Amino acid sequence: MDADNEAARERVLEAAGELFYTHGIRAVGMDRIRDAAGVSLKRLYRCYASKDELVEAYLRDRDRRVRGALAEYVAGEATGRPRERVLAVFDWLHWWFGEPGFRGCPFTNAFNEVGAESARAAAAVHDHQRAVGAYLRDLIAATGTPDPDAVTNRFLVLYAGSLTCAAISHSRAPALYARETAAALLPADPRAA
Repeated sequence: MDADNEAARERVLEAAGELFYTHGIRAVGMDRIRDAAGVSLKRLYRCYASKDELVEAYLRDRDRRVRGALAEYVAGEATGRPRERVLAVFDWLHWWFGEPGFRGCPFTNAFNEVGAESARAAAAVHDHQRAVGAYLRDLIAATGTPDPDAVTNRFLVLYAGSLTCAAISHSRAPALYARETAAALLPADPRAA
């Protein structure tokens, strides 16, 4: 793909991502994305052959961004102790919930809107959940937790539940409640005593 087409593709994806997250997938038509991206409808469809393809690209892009921001935050904010690195996940959520324009989890939102009718969107959402779970499992296993798989399943519920509660309540507090619960599930850090 030449540089001009790649630039158009990026503009379309950026515009679609902002519109989908802010207004919802069903509420945003391809004409609106075309206008926001500053491309012709013909070029938009050359970049993404269908709205379904564009929704999948949006979700995969958000996955990359969300997981990258989470990993960067955890690496930069945690003390290096395995337990604190796990809990930093909820500190990051607390930060994210306070960001202007926060409207909940883009993956849950998308799945609730189109997951039943779009295999591509559903697959992207499931891939994101598996990737977040694998990341959490690695962090949790490093703490010496006896059954990291079971604890990871509980953490995924805390993670997703805090996202939903924060979106509904317009509050950052769900991240703090999830962090408190998460701390109770982890073994104590022997160096903290």
